[in-house]
Amino acid sequence: MKSDGNASDNRVELAVSLSRDELVAGEADRPEPIPSAPLLARVLERGNLQRALKQVCQNQGAPGIDGMTVDELPDHLRHHWPEIRAQLETGRYWPLPVKRVEIPKPDGKTRPLGIPTVLDRFIQQAIAQVVSAQWEPHFHPKSYGFRPQRSAHQAARQWQADLREGYHWIVDLNLEAFFDRVNHDRLMSRLKQQVPDGALLSLINRYLKAGVQVGETRHAATPMGVPQGGPLSPVLANVVLDELDWELERRGHRFARYADDCIIVVKSQRAGERVMASVTRLVSDSLRLTVNPLKSAVDRPWNRKFLGFTVSRNGMKLKVADKAIDKLKDRVRELTRRTRGHRLRDVVAEMRDALLGWKAYFGIAEVLSPLRDIDKWIRRKLRCYHWKQWGRAGYRELRRRGVSVREAWNTSKSAHGPWRLSKTPALALALPVRYFSNLGLPSLAPR
Repeated sequence: MKSDGNASDNRVELAVSLSRDELVAGEADRPEPIPSAPLLARVLERGNLQRALKQVCQNQGAPGIDGMTVDELPDHLRHHWPEIRAQLETGRYWPLPVKRVEIPKPDGKTRPLGIPTVLDRFIQQAIAQVVSAQWEPHFHPKSYGFRPQRSAHQAARQWQADLREGYHWIVDLNLEAFFDRVNHDRLMSRLKQQVPDGALLSLINRYLKAGVQVGETRHAATPMGVPQGGPLSPVLANVVLDELDWELERRGHRFARYADDCIIVVKSQRAGERVMASVTRLVSDSLRLTVNPLKSAVDRPWNRKFLGFTVSRNGMKLKVADKAIDKLKDRVRELTRRTRGHRLRDVVAEMRDALLGWKAYFGIAEVLSPLRDIDKWIRRKLRCYHWKQWGRAGYRELRRRGVSVREAWNTSKSAHGPWRLSKTPALALALPVRYFSNLGLPSLAPR
């Protein structure tokens, strides 16, 4: 359950306070630890733990299999951290299995998500910060996912820049069930290149092997894969796929990668087919992963999407992909269901949060006509919602808002349904653009 902003701020302040005081409480009374290897010691440094705890508290998230919430974590650390730390230093700490949940996907299927306990999320976050710092100088510059000062926007811009250089065909790679099929031995071998610390590597391996709990009691081993849902998974995914990045560089390909989404640009269909075949072999033989032939393709860029964007045929301008628009419309439909019975002002307030988040991501789009169309469609949905709420009072509400007697009468007595009436001049006059702006409804397209 989400708490309000003030509670969240207080929790973060408490987390930082605990990081400074309780995370090291009892150190004077603690027995002398077995000397830690350098990088594990860095994981357990006070400053690193402070950052990890603050991040976990900010991220919130559901409880793992032990039921502990993020709000309960600071108090748990206050009482148990010296013991947990000793277990980590001596190699006796064993993570709990992750909780398996299924997240719905737009195509009706589900994606498995592994939720670690909040204590394991805290430890994973502390590990991830150190591993990321070790690997960051060595990652390929065309890797944009889950890295400091890098973003999906930069990946989309890189793709666009390559297309504008005359590379008008793409090799769209989709790795089948990537996070579920990562080979542990290869991952640990590659990870060791920049993390030469046996104690830390052993701890990471225990997280990989911790298993998953399915349902109430069934426990499944994890001989392969990196469970999605933990703070460590994105860093480990980049370690695995960095090998692909540098091999693509060695072969002279132009590409952009964000996590397991990778786009290679080429100048002809024939070149694309050659690249697809060779990269498929590389992924299978070297990375021991699988390219999904049903979702991968050699195609024109305007027929595919990358990180929610596609491009226009003329000028290769960034454009919001149809699937992203459809997903937003589904959210608007959900918020404007008649059975919700909320005031229009409250509906707009909820919609405002969703639209501002969507705009923050897709606001870099350069083809604006789809955004203007969505703005019109959203206002029509709201007019439809309000008309349904007025019910028999529709005529009176229209007249009160300046609609003529004739227009108000024809609209209120029409046999047409609310959706069709929402496009009439009477509703546009009664509920103009300015009306929704005053309620706080943001516009997706620049005005």
